[in-house]
Amino acid sequence: MSIESIIDDFAFLDEWEDRYRYVIELGRALPEMPDEERTEATKVRGCASQVWLVSEDAVKDGEAVLIFRGDSDAHIVRGLIAIVLALYSGTTPEEILKTDAEAVFARMGLREHLTAQRSNGLSAMLQRIRRDAESRLAQ
Repeated sequence: MSIESIIDDFAFLDEWEDRYRYVIELGRALPEMPDEERTEATKVRGCASQVWLVSEDAVKDGEAVLIFRGDSDAHIVRGLIAIVLALYSGTTPEEILKTDAEAVFARMGLREHLTAQRSNGLSAMLQRIRRDAESRLAQ
């Protein structure tokens, strides 16, 4: 699912209760992460819930892109991961670094409806993705 589709769906839902349910549904649609990828190396620091994030190199339309997979032990966090993956997975490291995730989240009104812990965890995921993109550019 694209980030624009998610934003459109969010706009269609009037109540935050419905939006939370939608975020949880997005998380349920995430593919399961194999246990062997749930390691200390893939764990995202700064999240209250357990969060794992894996990035791998791929080629899309002749360009080097990063593909991300993620998982969490919390339903709402899995949904947040799905939103982050829709925003970043399959894009180039340069695109990742240029993308203003906060502007996207502001369009959705997402940050203002998250607890401080979940907001911090979301920031930690974004920082990890940016570090992965910076690392690929430095190679």
